[in-house]
Order: sequence, then C-alpha cells, then structure tokens
Amino acid sequence: MQHRAFSIYLRQSIEALLGTEKFLKVPFRGTFRNFSGFMSAQSAVMSQYFRNLSNSVMTSLKQSVGLIVILGATATGKTSLAIALAKHLNAPILSADSRQVYRYFDIGTAKPTIAERDRVPHYLIDIVDPNQTLTLADYQDHAQSLINKFHQQGITPILVGGSGLYIKAITSGLKIPRVPSQPQLRSQFEALGQYYCYQLLKQVDPIGATKIHANDQVRTLRSLEVFYVTGQPLSTLQREQPPDYPIVQIGLECADLDSYRLLVSDRTEKMVAQGWLDEIRDLQKRYGEDLPLLKTLGYGEMSDYLANKIDLETAKALTVTHTCQFAKRQRTWFRGSGNGNLPIHWLPTGSSWEQALSIAVASLVMT
Repeated sequence: MQHRAFSIYLRQSIEALLGTEKFLKVPFRGTFRNFSGFMSAQSAVMSQYFRNLSNSVMTSLKQSVGLIVILGATATGKTSLAIALAKHLNAPILSADSRQVYRYFDIGTAKPTIAERDRVPHYLIDIVDPNQTLTLADYQDHAQSLINKFHQQGITPILVGGSGLYIKAITSGLKIPRVPSQPQLRSQFEALGQYYCYQLLKQVDPIGATKIHANDQVRTLRSLEVFYVTGQPLSTLQREQPPDYPIVQIGLECADLDSYRLLVSDRTEKMVAQGWLDEIRDLQKRYGEDLPLLKTLGYGEMSDYLANKIDLETAKALTVTHTCQFAKRQRTWFRGSGNGNLPIHWLPTGSSWEQALSIAVASLVMT
C-alpha cells in the first residue's frame, strides 16, 4: 500500500509539473514528434521533480523524523549512494562499519575519503584508536546519542554500512549486556591464538559464532569475554526493544556473482595502488604486527605478503576470495532473521539517489 500510495503521489506530481509552464514552455500533448524528444523532456521534468521532492521530503522529515538505513554486502556502492542521497536531503551520515570506527584503518576498510566527508558530515568514523576496544554496546550508545540529537533538531540521519549486528543494534534496539572489558582475560585468550579461540566460541556460543568470521579476532574475543564473565552466551543476552521512530532500510546487491567478484577484484587493485601496503606498514610500526585488527579481512592477507609468507598476487587473490565469502555471509544475514522484522527494499548496485529517495518517501513520509 505504501508503494501504491507513492505511485499515485508520484504520478500526480508529474502531471502537475507537466501542466505547469514553469517547467515546460509548451503544452505537453501534441508537442513531441518523436519518442526521443518526449524522453528528453521527461528527463528534464523528472530532474526538476526530484529537486522539488527533495525539498518536500526535508520538510516532511522535519515534521516526522526517522532513520534511513543503507545496507548491503561490501563493495556494493553503499557509500556513494549514501553521499548522493545525503547531499540532496542535507542529512548527516552515520557509519555502521565495525572497522571504520578505528583510526588509521582507512584504505583497507574503504573508509570515506576526506573529500567525501567534506561534502557530507560523517559520524562514527575514527572514534577510537586501533589498540582500544569498542564494544557493540559502546557503538550503540554513540549511535543512539547522535540519532537522538539529530531528531531533536528535526533531522533524519542516514545509517550506512555492512556490519549487520551494528545495524541491528540500532534498528532492533538490542538490549546489550554492559560487560566491561577484561584486559587480563583478553590477554589470556590472545595467547591461545585466534584459531583456538574461534573453536572455543563455537562450543560456548554456537549461534553467535555463525555471525562472526573465523578471522575476526575482535568480535571473537569480545564474545568469549562476555561468556566467561556472565556464564551466558552473548547471543542469548541480546534482547530487543525497537525504537519508536520510523525506519526504512534500503539494500544494495549485485545479483550476478561473476560481476560482483570483478567489482571486488577492481577495488582490491585500487586499494593497493592507493597505498594500502604503506598503511599497513605504518600500523605495524605504530602498534606492532600482532595487532588484532591487522588479522582481519584484507589486512591479514596483505600482512602475510609483507612478512614474505606469500607473494603479492596471491595476497590479492586471497583477499578477493575471502571478501566474496564474507559478502555471502552478509547477504545471508540481511536476507535472514538476523536482520530482525524490518523489511529491506533491495536495489541493484549502481542505483541512483532518486530511486533511494522514492523508497524513503514511500516508507517514511507517506505512512
């Protein structure tokens, strides 16, 4: 019904524009002698329509604030779409990426550039040092505080990322156990090694382990930490209390797996060309080669190359393969129950901000 209502609204708005000499200097009927001319005028009208619609949406969202979520697997174009949409809505962007919260991890996490952040205000990026721990509860506190602040100002922010649990913490209002970091316990786990810790996690919290990559030492250690402090699996302690403001979720996906692999491969090559290896060298000098974040996706493979364990082509190939595997788990999460009860409106990679805006209007403004 929401989409039907918006379709009616869209048609009426276009008809109003077509009948207004401000947008077309000549009457609509009988003017165009060929289809090309018709489509050219339609395009101009639609561009003007969406500019007007952006202003209308901004006014409506100030009256009824909510949250726009742009999610999906890695390398599907979430950042570029979010920036384009945010620019037209004059909205801030909140990152929902579990690695972009860390300073100095820039290239390998596809962190928005300084130029992109100058175009649109970004939050929840570079908020902790790599040798510090940011728990899911910490992230949730930061994000909810920002959302509340923007709502008080009549602003609907845009939450963007591929970290499913971060997004669910906000959209489902997860009630997360506030277990303080346990440095001594954590150091004991670190001494065991990630492989053993992950096997242990699968025994004590099999449900939670399915949502954590085998190489994700940060989340593995946190889950074990919570279990050994509380005696209960983290997955069973996370209850839900959804927020009372409206939320629309827009997902980006690349349905063709061969095309997606090519996207990931191209991005990996660009990252290396942009100085990813130098970034890793600097991180190793500053924090040591055993820094857990340097074992995560991409950084681990490139670190192995720098340690002369594999050659560069192998490191890049492994990064592509592991990224595609990770993306499959992300898709499973968003398509499954891990995302909660909120629907996701899926768009193909490369979709325009106008398409995203249409969905936002239908879900937030027209309800």
